[in-house]
Amino acid sequence: MENTLYYGDNLDILRKYIPDDFVDFIYLDPPFNSKANYNILYKEPSGNFSDAQITAFEDTWHWAEKAETTFKEIIDIASANVVDMMRAFRSFIGNNDMMAYLTMMCIRLIELKRVLKDTGSIYLHCDPTASHYLKIMMDTIFDKKNFRNEIVWHYRTGNISKNQFQRKHDIILFYSKSEKNVFNPQEIKEYYSQIYGPHFKPSFKGRKHNEDELGEYRMTFADDVWDISAVFTLSKEHLDYPTQKPLKLLERIISASSNEGDIVLDPFCGCGTSIMESQRLNRNWIGIDITHLAINIIKLRLKGMFDSEPKKDYKVVGEPEDLSSAIELANQNRYQFQWWATSLINARPYGDKKKGKDTGIDGFVYFGDKEGNKNLEFKKGIVSVKSGKVSPKDIRELGQVLDRENAEIGIFITLQEPTRDMVTEAVSKGFYRSQILGKDYPRIQILTIEDLLKGTKPQIPYQISTFKKAGPNEAEQLNLTKDNE
Repeated sequence: MENTLYYGDNLDILRKYIPDDFVDFIYLDPPFNSKANYNILYKEPSGNFSDAQITAFEDTWHWAEKAETTFKEIIDIASANVVDMMRAFRSFIGNNDMMAYLTMMCIRLIELKRVLKDTGSIYLHCDPTASHYLKIMMDTIFDKKNFRNEIVWHYRTGNISKNQFQRKHDIILFYSKSEKNVFNPQEIKEYYSQIYGPHFKPSFKGRKHNEDELGEYRMTFADDVWDISAVFTLSKEHLDYPTQKPLKLLERIISASSNEGDIVLDPFCGCGTSIMESQRLNRNWIGIDITHLAINIIKLRLKGMFDSEPKKDYKVVGEPEDLSSAIELANQNRYQFQWWATSLINARPYGDKKKGKDTGIDGFVYFGDKEGNKNLEFKKGIVSVKSGKVSPKDIRELGQVLDRENAEIGIFITLQEPTRDMVTEAVSKGFYRSQILGKDYPRIQILTIEDLLKGTKPQIPYQISTFKKAGPNEAEQLNLTKDNE
């Protein structure tokens, strides 16, 4: 099987591409219906997608025509016990935001059960907002006899609540499709100081124990309460992605319920932590997300951590492959177009798209250079993407952004062919001299989407991936790629 990223509504993708009894393991971290407006990176809706998926970008759900239509579909196609459950939910919950959220989840869980092998397992990541409803739903769809664990993931963050205990855990519901599920018990370190206090000295005769920088420990098997650190701003793996989960969490989940060579599916893959761990643990994988921002970040992570390239090491389905489909995406949603366009040059998208705020920056590229005998330094390039009419004014404005941001190079990506005056304006900005390579690079470079689809790359020195490489000895390394000339 070829590893694949799908862009689109996961319900449509599951029905169109994923056959029955095909995947060995499913992890999903869907929106929680928390009413939080924290997904600001990708809250612009697209006309082709379902109402539920669109409002999910703000993690707020509403009972509207699409929810009613989906509810009716569940009544028409689902088993009798699932129909009874959904009718019961609606009778006491009513036609409100929570019912819209549960309707969206139900239709997708039915499809996820269909594609899961009899030996497979599913881990549903949720929080107290809806975990009680989702557990009833999972009991009904997957059968309560196939319930395995309610895992409590405990983590620490810095905020303090004034009128309640701090909420510092998520729930992960672990179900199998049958009693034949794969399961590999996970050994973890158990530190004596955490159990018996900091001054305890182990004296267990015949028991094996070891010592590392945190103290003496013994190996034991993990239970259903996991203390694993969340991804903090200063974490090495932090990506500025609001729903990011730690690699260590996904390592334990995937290792426990799949084997090498198995197929792992994540239908809400976000920034792709499950994909990274599946790749590292030698699993095959399928990832689905409804934003090009997420697909772009995953591609960058795969490049930075494993030097993997789309069309060579994995497929990407749903992205534009020619000029006409690129124009169609731009007409549907200009932000989705921008995020896709930045991915064509391995740029990191700039996600601050608040209404009314335009910084002139749609992405960043980073490269290494040095001055004189200095060590390698980070240098920054600005990416600007335009999907509509363009003129010399756009080039002048990009030049002003370069000056404001102290950036060395600007990449201007356009759907339209640049005019002669635009080219002249770009040339007038001069060149950046790379000391490490002894070469000159145009400070402003204009690239059309058609050029990029044909394989043209921007002219920059050693490009630096913004994501860490995988492996215990590589966390601090930079991934350098020589200029594309």
